[in-house]
Amino acid sequence: ATAVAATNARHEDTWKRVQRLGIIRWGVKADTRLFGLMNTKTAEPEGFDVDIAKALTIQMSRQSGVPMQADFTVVTSNTRIQLLKNANIDGFIATATITPEREKIIDFSDSYFRAGQSILVRRNSGIHSIRDLNNSRSTIIGVVGSNSVINVRKFAPKAHILALGDYGQAMAALRAGQGQALTTDNGILYGLATENPNYTVVGGTFTTEPYGIAYDNSQTEMVKQTNRALKTIIANGTYNRLIRKWFSNVPGLNWRTLEK
Repeated sequence: ATAVAATNARHEDTWKRVQRLGIIRWGVKADTRLFGLMNTKTAEPEGFDVDIAKALTIQMSRQSGVPMQADFTVVTSNTRIQLLKNANIDGFIATATITPEREKIIDFSDSYFRAGQSILVRRNSGIHSIRDLNNSRSTIIGVVGSNSVINVRKFAPKAHILALGDYGQAMAALRAGQGQALTTDNGILYGLATENPNYTVVGGTFTTEPYGIAYDNSQTEMVKQTNRALKTIIANGTYNRLIRKWFSNVPGLNWRTLEK
């Protein structure tokens, strides 16, 4: 804990830094369809998280009167906090659930997306909910560093857990029959289901997993400016336009339930 505290003490105020440099360096996913996925043609990540980062950057630029641009660095569930601590990025918008454990070491904005944990299974698998996997014959696949791997042990303590590096590897393992289900937040699973039509999300959500925008700890002003910008993009309709853009074509999802 002392080593982390020492690192943080050297960090300057993030809000002052982004204004001085005219850039907000965002960490975003590149392996998570609908939220952050690499576009192979443009070599740029795109998705809901990326668009929210762009909208917030524009709004924070207006609030401060300082021209600022959004810059993107690819992060994974496992690397995002370390990149933040190393000041390689200013903040991340990367399907990160706000949890008490994380709040001890990083700061979160208000929630920008209501998510909940669910499971993805092969169609007609006979698996209808997480309860069907609570046995020693079942293997549940997840991603290292994600909150879902910890959570699923509470709901299916008898199952084996296979934690892999990213969602691409996790989905490949599910397709290869290395487990009966893949677990993470429903939003991420809907993305996987849109590109893997033989798989479906079942059982609804068994947790509440609000996503937050993350900064290094003690970045009070950056969090305050972000929350102000988030309220504005919700009020002016930008937020719901982005929900519609990314989630209106997901099979089996009523995207209007995601609107604010």
